[in-house]
Amino acid sequence: MNMMMHKIRLTFTLLVLVGGILSAQDEDAAKEAQKALKTSTNLTWEANKELTANDFPTAESDYRRAISKSDENTVAPFNLGTAYYNRESYGEAFGRFKQAGEKAAEKPNKHKAYHNMGNVFMKKKEYQQAVDAYKEALRNNPSDDETRYNLALAKKMLEKQQNEQNDQNQDNKDNQDQQDQKDQNQDQNNEGDNDKQDEGEQNEDENKDKGDEGDNGENKPEENQEGDGDKKKEQEKKPGEGDEPEEPKQQPRPNQLSKQQIQNLLEAMQNEEKKVQEKMEARKVRGKKIKNEKDW
Repeated sequence: MNMMMHKIRLTFTLLVLVGGILSAQDEDAAKEAQKALKTSTNLTWEANKELTANDFPTAESDYRRAISKSDENTVAPFNLGTAYYNRESYGEAFGRFKQAGEKAAEKPNKHKAYHNMGNVFMKKKEYQQAVDAYKEALRNNPSDDETRYNLALAKKMLEKQQNEQNDQNQDNKDNQDQQDQKDQNQDQNNEGDNDKQDEGEQNEDENKDKGDEGDNGENKPEENQEGDGDKKKEQEKKPGEGDEPEEPKQQPRPNQLSKQQIQNLLEAMQNEEKKVQEKMEARKVRGKKIKNEKDW
């Protein structure tokens, strides 16, 4: 029993000693953090003075030193962001305001940081992001009228931007439709030209066929000439048989056709021309294309 009590007391004593050591370490860490915050605050005050004196390079350097000394100092990044904003360095300003907003533990400081982030978005015409930033600022300070006004303005600018974007998209669509219609008309014109070209080639082929058929017709008189030759032989035989000889018919000269040959040739050409016309009519009926026209 006594040994058990001794062990309990020993354990209790050890716990007390360990707790005492941890408390001392926390106290030292707290002191160091307090010291760093004080140094950071002093550098911030120095930077504020230098900025007031228009010595931006030195002020920027001291703000950066103050930020590196302590994470608890949210004033330094906020003031440095404001300095960047006034010099229209909006990208760097946004980074510092965001840093201040994330580190701030108190709502008033968060409100100021997100309010200024919204101002940066407004400058960059990123109105949707500005609306979101102002809403976050109002969550931390719902009574701020300036933030409320800026939020209303951001919403109005966002609506205008969306309408302009929609109008631009519609204009682009209309231009594309006009270009498509123009291309379609051009295709139809090209198709019509091709049809005319095909028709011209068809007429050329038909004329060629007609010429060939005409040549065939010119060969027919040669057969008639042979027939005239046979008749001449018969007439030449008759005198030998005791009949009175008939007067010989005038023979056509070379390259000169008789009346009968000309008549036969004309009839053949008329028949062939009639066949060609019927052939052309049949081709037109079969080859006529029907164009599809859209009812716009």
